[in-house]
Amino acid sequence: MSLLNALTEQIGGQVLQGLAKNIGADEGVTGAAISAAIPMIVGALAKNASSDDGAASLSNALQKDHDGSILDNLGGFLSQSDNGPGGAILGHVFGQKRGGIESALSQITGLNSGQSGNLLENLAPVILGQLGRTQKSQGLNPADLAGLLAGESQQARGAGSPVMDILGKVLDQDGDGSMLDDIGGMLGGFLKR
Repeated sequence: MSLLNALTEQIGGQVLQGLAKNIGADEGVTGAAISAAIPMIVGALAKNASSDDGAASLSNALQKDHDGSILDNLGGFLSQSDNGPGGAILGHVFGQKRGGIESALSQITGLNSGQSGNLLENLAPVILGQLGRTQKSQGLNPADLAGLLAGESQQARGAGSPVMDILGKVLDQDGDGSMLDDIGGMLGGFLKR
């Protein structure tokens, strides 16, 4: 099962109800927004892990801070108002482009920007927790982790998801067709901590 599918499946039923209530949105809209938000975060992580240094930094951060234990009480975490390190994670993943990502998510889901930001902040630690658990259970080295993320990002692109096109446009601000130079060291501080 893919990482994207595993995450989407875990956030269903009562977990989805709690998250929808937490962000102040309809459950159906929240579910659709989750399906858009997870590929956005995974896609940005994939771009940042595409360099050797980025992959090594992400691997180290997962080993140090994201062992997957957050998944043991996912409903409890996603229904509380404190979303832990989510804001800091997004700041490092998206950098100054976070506002554009939140706006794009709002445009495609119907959530307002505050709801979009709250949703992304709740999902970021969960995604890193799933990555950390996967890394540990499968014994992934940094290159394997980068390959996993690249494959997940490619899967989302191959599914014809407009989310990845929007993410690309937001992150490729200089219009040269490459997000790599625009993202640069966005994960730097987060991944090197």
